[in-house]
Amino acid sequence: MTQPKAPPTPKPQHQDDTILGKAYDPQITRRLITYLHPYWSSIIAALSLMTVATIASVIGPYLIKVALDEGVSKRDVGALGAAVGLYVLSALVFWLGTYFRVKIMAVTGQSIIYDMRTQLFAHLQTLSLGFYSRYAVGRLVSRMVNDISVIREMIVWAITAVFRDIFDAGGIIIAMFILNWQLSLITFCILPLMAIATEIFRRYARENYRQVRSAIGWVNAVLAENINGVRVVQSFSREERNYKTFADEVNGNNLKVNLQSAMIASLFFPSVDFIGAIALGVVIWVGGLVVLRGGGIFDGVGASEISAGTLVAFALYIDHFFNPIRDLSQRYNHFQATMASSERIFELLDTPIDVKDEADSKVMPPIRGEVFFDNVSFHYESGGLPVLDEINLRVKEGQTIALVGETGAGKSTLVKLISRFYDPTSGAVKIDGVDVRCVTQNSLRAQMGVVLQDPFLFSGTVSENIRYGSLDASDEQVIAAAKAVGADEFITSLDTGYETKVGEGGAILSGGQRQLISFARALLANPRILILDEATSSVDTQTERIIQSALERLLKGRTAFVIAHRLSTITRADKIVVMDKGRIVEEGSHQELLEKRGRYFALYTMAFAEHEEEKTTKN
Repeated sequence: MTQPKAPPTPKPQHQDDTILGKAYDPQITRRLITYLHPYWSSIIAALSLMTVATIASVIGPYLIKVALDEGVSKRDVGALGAAVGLYVLSALVFWLGTYFRVKIMAVTGQSIIYDMRTQLFAHLQTLSLGFYSRYAVGRLVSRMVNDISVIREMIVWAITAVFRDIFDAGGIIIAMFILNWQLSLITFCILPLMAIATEIFRRYARENYRQVRSAIGWVNAVLAENINGVRVVQSFSREERNYKTFADEVNGNNLKVNLQSAMIASLFFPSVDFIGAIALGVVIWVGGLVVLRGGGIFDGVGASEISAGTLVAFALYIDHFFNPIRDLSQRYNHFQATMASSERIFELLDTPIDVKDEADSKVMPPIRGEVFFDNVSFHYESGGLPVLDEINLRVKEGQTIALVGETGAGKSTLVKLISRFYDPTSGAVKIDGVDVRCVTQNSLRAQMGVVLQDPFLFSGTVSENIRYGSLDASDEQVIAAAKAVGADEFITSLDTGYETKVGEGGAILSGGQRQLISFARALLANPRILILDEATSSVDTQTERIIQSALERLLKGRTAFVIAHRLSTITRADKIVVMDKGRIVEEGSHQELLEKRGRYFALYTMAFAEHEEEKTTKN
C-alpha cells in the first residue's frame, strides 16, 4: 500500500526579519542622532583622529615617491633616510589614530546601546497585558538583542567607516591630481566600469540578503518549535522525519542561499581588484612610455614631469583608491538593515501604554478589602464583542469569592481588572470605595497577590523566588511561609535546601512543587487581596491536599477571588459567582445555589460526576 505523504512543513513568514526598507530614512536617522547627542565630544574626537590617520595614510605613497626620486635617483642618503623616517612616522600616526578612534567609538557605541536597551526595557515594563497578548516573546527578544546589535555595529563601525572611506577617497584623488592630473584622468576613466560592477553587486546582494535573513529565520523557528515540542516529537516517533525535513528543506535552504551569497562576493571583490589592475596597468603603460620617450603622448608633458617615483606612488594610490569604493558598496545592505532595525525598535518605543497612571494619581491607602464592580463592561478590541457585560458585584472585606463558569465566560478577565492589568471599557472597579484608576498601579498591586495556574519561577534560588514579593523578608520569615503552605519538607530535601538553584522557569521542580513555592511567595507578601487563578488545577491529588490544608491560613483575614474547578475549593467559598458569556447569571453560597437547581447545579453535578469517575478509575 502506498504510504500517504506527510504534509510539508510550512515555511514561516518572517516579515520582521526580511523587510529591509530604505537605505536611508531621514526621519529615522534624525531620531537615531538624538542618541548621539550626549556623546558628541567623543564622536568629534574619533572623527578628528580619523582625519589625522587618513592624512597620514595618504601621505605614505608620496613619501615613497620622495624616497625614490630625491634619495635613490640622486644617490642622496640623507634625503632617503629622511623620507623613510617620515614614512615610518606616518605609519605610526596612522596606527595610533586608528587605535584610539576604534577604542573611543567602541566605548561610545556600547554606551549608546546601553541607553537604548535600558529605555526599551523600561518601556516594555510599563506596557499592559493587552500588548503582550498580541506580541510574541520571541519577537521582543529579537528586537532587544538582534536589532539593537545591528545598530551597535552601525554606530561602532559603519559611521566612522563611511567617513573614513570618503576621506580616503577624497584625499587620494587630491594627491593624485597634485602628482599628475593627466594620469589621474586616465585612472578615472575606469570608474564607469567600477560603477557598473558595484550596481550589479548591490542589486544581487540586496535580494540575496533578504533570502539569507529569511533562511536563518526559518532555521530558528523550526529549531525552536522542535525543541519546545520535543515530547510530542518523541511521542509520535517523528525524529527521523523531522531530521530529514530540517536537513533537506530548512537547513538545506539556508546552505543554498549562503552559498549564493559567497558566490556573489567571490565575483564582486575579484572584479574590483581586476578593474583596479586594469587601471594600474594602463597608468604604468602610459606613464612608462612618457618616461621612456620623453614626451609625445601628452601634449605639453615632458619626461621630467613623470618620474619613476611618481609611477610607484600612483600605483600605490590606485591600489588604495578602490578599497574605500569596495567598502562603501558593502555598507549599503548594512544601512538598510539598520534602518529596518531602527524602525522596529522605534515602533516598540512608540507603542502607547494602554494602562497608565494619570498625573494626579494618588497612592492607594492601606486596603481593607471591599471590592465593588460598578456596571463594568470590557472588550479587548474597539468595537469587538464584550468579554464582560454590565457586571455588578459587591464583595465584602475578608470574603472568599469563587468564580465558576465555562471557558471563555470572563472569569480571568474579571480578576485582571481588580489588579488593573486592564481598564474597564465602561463602569468602574472600586476598592474600599476608591476607583482603581485614580491611584498609582504600584501602590495598588503592592497590596495584592496573584497565584496562577502555571506559576512562573525565576532562575534563582528557592529562597529568592519566595522572597520575590517581599524583598526585605528575613530567612526566618521565608522558612515560616514555606512551612505554612507545606513546602518546607520538599525544599529541605533538595541538594542545598532553600539555596538550591531552581533553573529557568523552575525546571528542576515538579508542577506541584512550583505551585507550593508560588503559594509561599504569596503568603510572604501578605496581600490584602488575593487572586487564585486556577491555582490548584495543575497539581496532583496529594499536593492538592497539602495546598488545601494551607488555603485556610492563606485566605484568612483577606479578600480572595478564586477561579477553580476543584470542588473542595469552590464549596468552601463564602460566595460563589456563576458567569456565562461575560455576565453574572447566579451568585450565592454553595447550598443556596444547589437549592436553585440552576446553572451552578448543572455545573456542580457534572463536575461531581467527573470527580467520582476519576476516583473510581484511580482505585
